[in-house]
Amino acid sequence: MERTKTVRKAVIPVAGNGTRFLPATKAMPKEMLTIVDRPVVQYALDEAREAGIEHVVFVTSRNKQVIEDHFDDTPELISSLEKSGKDDKVSELGRLLPTAGSVSFTRQQAPLGLGHAVWCARDVIGDEPFALLLPDMISFGPRGCLAGLMDLYNEVGGNVVGVEQCAPEDASQYGIVGKGKAVRHGFAVTHMVEKPKMGDAPSNFFLNGRYILQPQVFGHLAHQKRGAGNEIQLTDSMLKLSETQAFHAHVYEGRTYDCGSKHGFIEANVAFALDRPDIGAAVYESLRDMVMSHESRIRAA
Repeated sequence: MERTKTVRKAVIPVAGNGTRFLPATKAMPKEMLTIVDRPVVQYALDEAREAGIEHVVFVTSRNKQVIEDHFDDTPELISSLEKSGKDDKVSELGRLLPTAGSVSFTRQQAPLGLGHAVWCARDVIGDEPFALLLPDMISFGPRGCLAGLMDLYNEVGGNVVGVEQCAPEDASQYGIVGKGKAVRHGFAVTHMVEKPKMGDAPSNFFLNGRYILQPQVFGHLAHQKRGAGNEIQLTDSMLKLSETQAFHAHVYEGRTYDCGSKHGFIEANVAFALDRPDIGAAVYESLRDMVMSHESRIRAA
């Protein structure tokens, strides 16, 4: 295995049911819920392209056709926008559109967990290292988290995970990594623990949904028994892979919002809206007024 073999492909699993967002996700995939004016899944693709990824594999499931449509050309819409003189919208849609042949879609026929979803992409990935982006986890910062993972991978090779720090008392809510020897863009991972018991966490560095993995993980996933939630867990196969291959962690300097939760989804909308030059000031004024009004009601209660 060449430790510096180029990472050209990425997997984005979009097969989940999104039950936490019902009834909004009854007929629409959760990945198509919008952060301001772009669907969640668009942020994942943009981050992958920013990091230099050439080909993205979406792992879908039943009733996810709208995701494929989102990343397809829309001649009728473009023609209508051009006739209306909305050239800025035409340009924006053109920038977001993947180049021909740069995305693939494969099916996960049964909801058997993240590990199984990743395994479903094995034939498209082939014998290459690949990136994995969980679309619910949206990076917010000067650059996407995956770009930092690529920097570290190009330095040390092997397997790389993205991490951030949480409050020590919250470590039991996450997958946690042990911190080893420091390297220029991160540190060596000594071990990984999924949702450790209170007080048993080896650190407060949690996995934030960004990975670069060697293709040997597919062999472990192929034989992986079901774990937590009666699903095939990616972390279990990563632990097996770590017995023979090195893992390093990149500490993301921005912030990741968990848009799989209602709280994180709302936080992300606020953060991205405030960061927008076209609406940021107006959103700030509205939020300030709402907070002041809310505090007044609390004091009066």
